[in-house]
Amino acid sequence: MAPIPAEAERLLESETLIAHLATSVDDRPHVAPVWYRYEDGVVELVTTGRKLANVRENPRVALSIQKDDDGDARWMVALRGTATIVEDADEIGVATGKINEKYGADPDAYPQNTLVRIDVGSANYQTY
Repeated sequence: MAPIPAEAERLLESETLIAHLATSVDDRPHVAPVWYRYEDGVVELVTTGRKLANVRENPRVALSIQKDDDGDARWMVALRGTATIVEDADEIGVATGKINEKYGADPDAYPQNTLVRIDVGSANYQTY
């Protein structure tokens, strides 16, 4: 199980928020917004382009999620871990469907994306 407090896990599983994925290649950071799904210490996201290329080069990543109300922060979770690229079409389809469902998108949208799983190694959690 990930080193994440139960309350933080509950928030990550239930909230429909945008996460910011931080990757690095050639010692330069790259941060981009992503849809995600969290369950049992693992983050799943489906992506393509620069983010995916960066993960291929360096699987060490971070994810930052924050809940706010009209600009007032309520809680934040910062996750750090190791990403694994999953190229199996069936697994990509299942993950894409679950993520799209969470965000209210067509379950079959974005079929060109690739599944990235992040095994969480450490986390920071704070409420405000």
